[in-house]
Amino acid sequence: MQFDDRLATVLRTRAQSDAVLRTQYRQLLDLLGTATEASEPQLRGEAFAKLDELAKSLPQEDQSRILREPGLRLRNPELVRFLAVGEAKPAASAMATARLTEKEWLETIPQLPVTARGFLRHRRDLSPRVKDLLVQLGVGDLVLPEPDHARIARIATVEAGPAPARSLAPAASEGIGTLLRRIEAFREQRRNQPNAPRLPLDQQAEARELTTVEFASDAEGIVIWASEEVAPLMVGMQLTSPHSGQLAILDNRISTALAAHQPLHAVPLTIDAAPEISGEWRLDAAPLFESLRGSFMGYRGCLRRPVISDAAPQDSEADRMRQVLHELRTPVNAIQGFAEIIQQQIFGPAPHQYRAHAAAIAVDAAKLLAGFDEVDRLVKLEGRAMALEPGTSDLRASIEETLERLQPALRSRNAEFSLKVKGHGPFTIALDRSEALVLCWRLLATAAGALAPGDHARLVLSSDGSLIRLRLKAPRPLFADTSAQIGEVRRQRAVNAGMFGPAFAFRLAQAEATAAGGQLICKTNRVTLVVPALTASSGEPSADTGRIGG
Repeated sequence: MQFDDRLATVLRTRAQSDAVLRTQYRQLLDLLGTATEASEPQLRGEAFAKLDELAKSLPQEDQSRILREPGLRLRNPELVRFLAVGEAKPAASAMATARLTEKEWLETIPQLPVTARGFLRHRRDLSPRVKDLLVQLGVGDLVLPEPDHARIARIATVEAGPAPARSLAPAASEGIGTLLRRIEAFREQRRNQPNAPRLPLDQQAEARELTTVEFASDAEGIVIWASEEVAPLMVGMQLTSPHSGQLAILDNRISTALAAHQPLHAVPLTIDAAPEISGEWRLDAAPLFESLRGSFMGYRGCLRRPVISDAAPQDSEADRMRQVLHELRTPVNAIQGFAEIIQQQIFGPAPHQYRAHAAAIAVDAAKLLAGFDEVDRLVKLEGRAMALEPGTSDLRASIEETLERLQPALRSRNAEFSLKVKGHGPFTIALDRSEALVLCWRLLATAAGALAPGDHARLVLSSDGSLIRLRLKAPRPLFADTSAQIGEVRRQRAVNAGMFGPAFAFRLAQAEATAAGGQLICKTNRVTLVVPALTASSGEPSADTGRIGG
């Protein structure tokens, strides 16, 4: 490997989620943990500054867990000293997983804080010289010394004499008056106690609250059997019918499952009948079928009162998608890491064929992770869980810069974009320049991928002082409808804005435009972007527009 730019690549990564923060923290630890003094000092300093920034953003528990992951290499004394002055939990993990030579430990330990030295007392793999140094510095196990067994033995041999008997006679200070007062108090206590036990005739037995009821219903949903204590109250009640009865009210969404005779689990049910069985319930039931003909016979199940876990709100679709992305990132990150280990021959020489395969796998893994980041960005934007980076930028300049970047790819196919600007602006929007460039690239690169050789697409940029409009018209549809068209487009495409195709790219651009206070309208071969303009005087979005309604 002639040029190692891994550290610079990690520093350029934009951390947009907690998962990316943890990944970047892990990568910096791995790269700095094996860095040598020969590496570029300025880049190494930027990496330590970024590591300190990430440490302030991540909880101590996450840092500690990452530092204790198998395969992490902490062989750099400078990194060990850096981690030792941090928070307690990450410092303890760093002291437990650091792998320094004896010479490096002897040079590093005197520079460590007292707390970090104390963490080293638990290690059993340190050399005798290192342990002697810790003893000289006053670091030892914080346990009580062993007891003096000889002294204990001497004390144990002493024969215990008989304990002095406690005198039952009253003290000399207690006279006849004290004794008389005690007798009078005893008589008064006996006088206040009844001669016979009191019958609880005016007390009612406390009703035991029902928490579980078993039942069986027929094919019509009528209860034909129930637990003994509630049988008179429930038998004859319409409970498992697709149509809710007057006493038992089921959620309308359960009607389909009941009509199809499907099992039920934790179905909300409200009963409005006798006080003993009224209220909220959860229904668990299984359908019963006749063994010979297979005809439906009814349900057998139980009712239970809801608990806290049942009442807890379920995860939204966006939360479930983020959980799926997290589960997908974990194996892909592992595959990418092992591929880089083989490609860079970190653990030893590898054949060139294996290294070539590993390089291809690492590239594919990087593409997958980039795609996961796009899906995560879309989910967060549509769920309003994130906002675009605020700032100011010139949309016209961003469009022109993006067209300049696309020009080499379009020139080879004799395709082009033509930009026509109407009006003199302003074309300033309330987005950071990086966010504006990402939005322009997503729109124009996706459209460029749909252009065939010789195609010409027109762009019209206009502004009325309050709204900025960008209209794109292509000579052919921007979306592929069939699998054959998709394959043809992929063969012709020289540039694209993502791995999930133009439909996903435009949907993500639509979410970004909405987050910027505007909207994106996509049709067959036309795309219109509308965003609010910033007023030249105050740098605020125009009061005439505000957020555009969709």
